[in-house]
Amino acid sequence: MQVGDSTQSWDRARRVLEGARLPAGRLTGVRPLTGGTYNTVEELLLTDGSRYVLKVAPAPTTPGLRHESRLLVSEAEFYRAAAEAGVPAPHLVALGDDTAVPHLLMTACPGEPWNGSLTESERAALRRELGRQVARLHGVTGPGFGYPSGALGPLAPDWRTAFGAMTEAVLDDARRYRARLPRPVDEVARTIEAAFPALDEVTTPCLVHFDLWHGNILLDRPAGEEPRIGGLIDGERMFWGDPLADFVSLALLGDIKKDEAFLAGYREAGGPAEFDTPARLRLALYRVYLYLIMLTETIPRAVDAENERWVQEAVAPELVAALEEIGELAPR
Repeated sequence: MQVGDSTQSWDRARRVLEGARLPAGRLTGVRPLTGGTYNTVEELLLTDGSRYVLKVAPAPTTPGLRHESRLLVSEAEFYRAAAEAGVPAPHLVALGDDTAVPHLLMTACPGEPWNGSLTESERAALRRELGRQVARLHGVTGPGFGYPSGALGPLAPDWRTAFGAMTEAVLDDARRYRARLPRPVDEVARTIEAAFPALDEVTTPCLVHFDLWHGNILLDRPAGEEPRIGGLIDGERMFWGDPLADFVSLALLGDIKKDEAFLAGYREAGGPAEFDTPARLRLALYRVYLYLIMLTETIPRAVDAENERWVQEAVAPELVAALEEIGELAPR
């Protein structure tokens, strides 16, 4: 039985399966998955019980941010790297980057997005395990700094150059879309530039997911067993850069230094987690970058009034706090 929302989805799923040399004739269901805000995401179910996830890029004319070009290329790179690190994540099946309809086909991971139903002991154990997994991810290194998609140009030889291009792009997006920011764009640019020398401490391009909030961490609950991490998903925002950047979404709108369980696991697996002044400056820069994205993307996404109000009430003050921290810590 077809479960998808249209014949178009069903036909597209069959073509993708055939292209990946999978038995398209065994397709029994196409189910749209919610939670994404850019790509179209569907679960494909086969008669033998196997499950796949298909992501389809929006039309080239769809409004978006500059770094969002060829996101599926970056996501495929993340899954290759996660497999190298031995971290649970979807397995890459096929990438159709140069096809008429760019798409990514991957295996489905067990579990549901992390929610508030955990006991405190379960939460602590899972955060500690997450710390170990993230440290393993950060042990994977790349050939240069920046987005592997090439959305902002080729990979850079140093982190300051790459991150400078990333921030310049999102600031240009904010100007182009006339985003509602709590500080003028040019003022934001001047503030963060003062902290750029701290980026020179980063000399190795490491794998950074950059979107590891609870919605992208699946928890599996096998019958009679403790919950475990079923997979880290939605790696489309990944880049090669400073591992500290992952700490922003891992403590979204919060402070990773307060997550003792996560940091304990991260350090157990060999991850460096020191918060001296240069590290705090870099963390503040990455907070600014993420919060600029969150505030600016509301325009091309055409979010509703409730989401716009949440972003202004929850995210805008955090952007201001990060900018003020840079002002306090950056050399004058």
